[in-house]
Amino acid sequence: MIREIHAESRGSHGSPRVHAEPALGLGEQVNRKRVERLMRRAGLQGVYRRRGRRDLVNAATEEDLVQRHFDVAGPDRLWLTDI
Repeated sequence: MIREIHAESRGSHGSPRVHAEPALGLGEQVNRKRVERLMRRAGLQGVYRRRGRRDLVNAATEEDLVQRHFDVAGPDRLWLTDI
């Protein structure tokens, strides 16, 4: 039954969704850990897509009007603030 459910999902469902199909959809009594163990033995694994992380540490939040030049020639030439 696990192989059929996994094949119907075109191999995309992992153990939580494969467990939910017989437990909720078909009314069968099945343990989640047993489904995980049987899927591991059969070599079945769901597709996981991880979203890439962007490095936002050095990214400017707004338009950089001072072009990161913080040295000025005299007083009252450049004003900065902290958010």
